[in-house]
Amino acid sequence: MKFLKVALFFFLTNIAVSQTSTQETDDTSVKGQFESLYKKSGSYQKYKVIEKSAYSLLQKSILDSVKNLKQTIDTKQHLINEHENKLASLQKEINTLNNQLEESSKIENQISFLGIGLTKANYNIFVWVIIFTLLSLLIYFVYRFKNSNLVTKETRTLYEEIEQEFEQHKKKSLEKEQQLRRRLQDEINRQRGI
Repeated sequence: MKFLKVALFFFLTNIAVSQTSTQETDDTSVKGQFESLYKKSGSYQKYKVIEKSAYSLLQKSILDSVKNLKQTIDTKQHLINEHENKLASLQKEINTLNNQLEESSKIENQISFLGIGLTKANYNIFVWVIIFTLLSLLIYFVYRFKNSNLVTKETRTLYEEIEQEFEQHKKKSLEKEQQLRRRLQDEINRQRGI
């Protein structure tokens, strides 16, 4: 029974020690480690006395934490640099695409006419001016043609009238000439017959 009491004592002591060590190691943050070290340390007058092994354990833990933080910072800085480089290359690509878009818009909005580069609006104005000019010239020439045609018709009519008058005059002249010849012949015949 004594043995059972001793075994039970060791068993309960072991459980209590493992619970306290579990509680101590549960708080692994730097603040928790400092608080744990402060609780474990002894006091001498106004000073706190800590064990060298606890101090070196805390120092190792803090140095590991600082090393991990530096690695995390380096990793994140590397990621930030990669993102900035990617962002810069994307921005450069966007600028290039914008320049290409502007160039293609200029090319699309320009028309080459007789070797002259014109915008579509200027080209439209130029074409409409040409169309209006040609239409005006067409109307002018149609008007001139009608006038000329009218004058030609009138001239032909006058020519035909003059030709008819000339024919009539010619006939009358021929008739008069024939009458004069007859008279002359009659006179000649009469004079011979006398």
